[in-house]
Amino acid sequence: MPAIPEPFFKAMNATHRFLIAVSGGRIGRRFGGMPVLELTTVGRRSGQHRTVMLTAPVVEGDDVIIVASKGGNPGHPAWYLNLRDNPQVEILMGGVRRTMTARTVSDEEKATLWPAITRSYRGYQGYQNRTDRDIPVVRLSPAAL
Repeated sequence: MPAIPEPFFKAMNATHRFLIAVSGGRIGRRFGGMPVLELTTVGRRSGQHRTVMLTAPVVEGDDVIIVASKGGNPGHPAWYLNLRDNPQVEILMGGVRRTMTARTVSDEEKATLWPAITRSYRGYQGYQNRTDRDIPVVRLSPAAL
């Protein structure tokens, strides 16, 4: 199956941001039953702040779980490469902005989380089936002060 073109992801993000902005947050805070968050990373090459809209299939207390699926494309999403190189990130979720530390979960932790992830959105399993890469699962935890 061919890769989903990058402009598609950019258009989806722009549309999502627009819906949240024009509705004052009444539309777009959830997608497919999952909470939506705005993730801000530092670009690994540019050093500039980069923001993307994502879903959180699992929330455990203050921790937020995100999936670097990129629709099952062969390469990792840029936001994942950014947080892998600089795990200090910021999220805006439910109107609350928080500084978080990101880490890719271990294989064992992913195996534990994956059933809950795919219960939240079955498409994640389809994405994993579509690609040869192991789709990373990332845990965002509140940054230590």
